[in-house]
Amino acid sequence: MFVSTVEIPNRSLFRQPEVCDIAQVQLYVLRTWEAEFPDLGVAKTAGGPRVYRRSDVERVLRLKHLLFVEGLTLAGARKKLATESGEAAPEAPNEFDDLLGTDVRQRLASVKKGLKDLHVMLARQPQNAAAAPESFELHEPPPPPAKKTKTVTTKKRK
Repeated sequence: MFVSTVEIPNRSLFRQPEVCDIAQVQLYVLRTWEAEFPDLGVAKTAGGPRVYRRSDVERVLRLKHLLFVEGLTLAGARKKLATESGEAAPEAPNEFDDLLGTDVRQRLASVKKGLKDLHVMLARQPQNAAAAPESFELHEPPPPPAKKTKTVTTKKRK
């Protein structure tokens, strides 16, 4: 695939439409990337437009390359950008730690332990043949009883 170099104007701040023009992406794409990468861009001031630093524009271009040229997903691009910047890639369970209370975590750990114990119990072989049933057969349930219908007899009038 053809990769072109993009010249970024020598300024410190850029507006959203300018970033879209430089990166050649639609505005909704840039907004999606902002949602996935919250540290992308500078928060807008009261009533002012959202602005981007030069480093943000470079990051948008790098992100576009990772997604469109290298074919990574947003999660893959996030991990790659984290390793390139020297940060440890955030683990998915750690993102939920702030949302879950201690009680919920304890209950989840209890359920997890119970499932592991159940798995171990089901994985065991029977110790002796007499204790285990020889075979297990699945029987169909009996059909439901037929409903009785009332027959109504009418007397003929003479």
